[in-house]
Amino acid sequence: MSFTPEPQTSNTPVQTETNSQSPAVTQVITADWRLARELVAPLYEGLTLFTGESRLDHADGMVEILRDIRDDEELLTSAYLFTVGDCVSDADDWITKTFGTGVLQIVHDMDSLMRLSRRARSDSKESGAANQTEALRRMLLAMVHDLRVVLLRLASRLQTLRWFAKSGAPGADAYGRETLALYAPLANRLGIWQMKWELEDLSLRFTDPEMYNEISRELDETREERLRFMHDCVERIKMLLRANGIEADVSGRPKHIYSIYKKMVRKHLRFDQLFDIRATRIIVGTVEECYRVLSIVQENFTVLSKEFDDYIANPKPNGYQSLHTVVTDVSGKPVEVQIRTRDMHAFAELGVAAHWRYKETGNSNKSKKGDAEEQRVAWLRQLLDWKSEVEPPKSAGVEDDHVYVLTPQGRVVELPTGATPIDFAYQVHTQLGHRCRGAKLDGVMVPLNTRLKTGQTVEIITSKTGGPSRDWLNPDLGFAVSARTRTKVRQWFNAQTLAEQTASGRERLDKELARLGKTAFKLEDLAKRLGYDSVDELCVAFAKEEFSLKALEAAVQPQQAEPVELGPEVIVRGSLNQAKSNVLVVGVDSLMTQLARCCHPAPPDEIVGFVTRGRGVTIHRFDCPNVKNLSANEAERIIEVSWGARQEDALYPVDIFIVARDRQGLIKDISEVFMREKQNITGINTMNVKGDAHMRFSIEIRSSEDLRRSLTQLRELKGVLSARRA
Repeated sequence: MSFTPEPQTSNTPVQTETNSQSPAVTQVITADWRLARELVAPLYEGLTLFTGESRLDHADGMVEILRDIRDDEELLTSAYLFTVGDCVSDADDWITKTFGTGVLQIVHDMDSLMRLSRRARSDSKESGAANQTEALRRMLLAMVHDLRVVLLRLASRLQTLRWFAKSGAPGADAYGRETLALYAPLANRLGIWQMKWELEDLSLRFTDPEMYNEISRELDETREERLRFMHDCVERIKMLLRANGIEADVSGRPKHIYSIYKKMVRKHLRFDQLFDIRATRIIVGTVEECYRVLSIVQENFTVLSKEFDDYIANPKPNGYQSLHTVVTDVSGKPVEVQIRTRDMHAFAELGVAAHWRYKETGNSNKSKKGDAEEQRVAWLRQLLDWKSEVEPPKSAGVEDDHVYVLTPQGRVVELPTGATPIDFAYQVHTQLGHRCRGAKLDGVMVPLNTRLKTGQTVEIITSKTGGPSRDWLNPDLGFAVSARTRTKVRQWFNAQTLAEQTASGRERLDKELARLGKTAFKLEDLAKRLGYDSVDELCVAFAKEEFSLKALEAAVQPQQAEPVELGPEVIVRGSLNQAKSNVLVVGVDSLMTQLARCCHPAPPDEIVGFVTRGRGVTIHRFDCPNVKNLSANEAERIIEVSWGARQEDALYPVDIFIVARDRQGLIKDISEVFMREKQNITGINTMNVKGDAHMRFSIEIRSSEDLRRSLTQLRELKGVLSARRA
């Protein structure tokens, strides 16, 4: 394998005769950073990084930074070895035999982070890259086996910025922007405050030198002087609290230049309007002690009365609690004082109100308490403790439930654990998923049901035509893990089925209209007559045989048809629910008739009669499903009937089915339509289906013309998706 230095190596020639062989070493089974430096010093001689910095000097600077944080042999050894891959043959074997597998794993992970850094730097040039920074940070934490690697990466970046500051070499602004977007927030998240403020201050020095210099002049004192001032302030507060019998942890922090810059920009303030350039934090045991400490501080310091916030009595929306006040010392310099309990402090540091959450992500509820990232962060914070000896989290309960992979352009895509290239394709774009035919992981062709791993680069191979396979919906084959993917695939097949039904129904409909000699009949008018909202819905319904050819023939006839001579006939009057009707029953005298409750026929519906046992003739619509069953089983009892002369007071019950977006006042608006048309409502049945209201209204009408007027008005109501006769 080969290792990429940070940044890339320059074109300085490497002496193959000197560097191509493994150096002579004694057998060592434990890491020793001094031995590592001794072995690599001759190998790195004359080699520089892309920035121009000596490779050995860069490693020395990293070790100096790391020793101030944690004196860890494996970590310090890795600082000298992570660029040795292009200097030593069989580097993996040599590192393992000389320094152990722990160092080798750190070196491997560091190489992965270097590649990620180059992709991130390339991606930052594209539009919308700002949305990627949080995903990059999460990916970086997820892809390493030993989180000390993150510490090593931060030290490497800090040393690079220090070298730029010392040398004045060109190109520092690009590294500054990347550091502010990715590495400084990581240091903040891991609680490495000293490294965080130096990364931010150096980055601001390169990205906005005018503002950096202006703030530096305004401070009018060195950082060492500010630290001294804070030390004196902290000691004074500790003495006051001890005198009053209060045990407390008191710490101070002079606000660094970048923090001042961010606050001035965020709140549109001048430097002289800032009161928290210096701040102290007092942590006590109880809420009562918080207010006692506040009283003591205010009695012994001059208080700026307008600068006070009680976030204990009135917590912030994200749950943050603390007392904030601003006082001045004897020289008149303002100092912010924060007072909180230990529980409040723990919540602010690691809970949903953690500083990095509400200032970096802007969303206090984005991550769940106890998720894998938080536990990794907590573990690394323990690891940074000088005396701690802890193992990295290994239990199933702390495994991350996401994987983070890269597009060929370097964009991070977050997917659920177990995701496949198909899930990746649909996450990037729906059409990319539909046209997916193959995939490459890190340049190697793989099956489409291969499980992705964090840090891999995924390239999708597509076709210009075609669509997804039904095999992708088979859970046993493992093609689609994401619910989003399965939904998109189902939607594609549903759309295909609908398109096929629409085309098939349109073709059949055109043939039937041609047979009836009605090719000039407008399909829009036909759809409205049959109770459908569009021609496509009409075609689909015809393909699914939801209405009969007889109903189609009736719909294309003139609405005011001439009377038809039927020969000998008898007018028979019947009633249903107090409604009168005239029905002509061919060849039969004095039969009692009643309108069927299943289909509620009304003029001018095409109708048939069914001779019942003891209840006369039941009148059905010709396309009633029950009539089809009766015709098949008892065809001899089906008789021919038609509507007679209409009486003014005759009423006919019908059902109307309405689908609408559920909202307040919907039923009231629908009822007003029936009231305007003077149609009596005899029944209502409603239910909610996935946010839509499905409603069935039973009303009484005088003719189908009344029904058409009502349906037209109903379809014009706000939120109504469809209205038709049931």
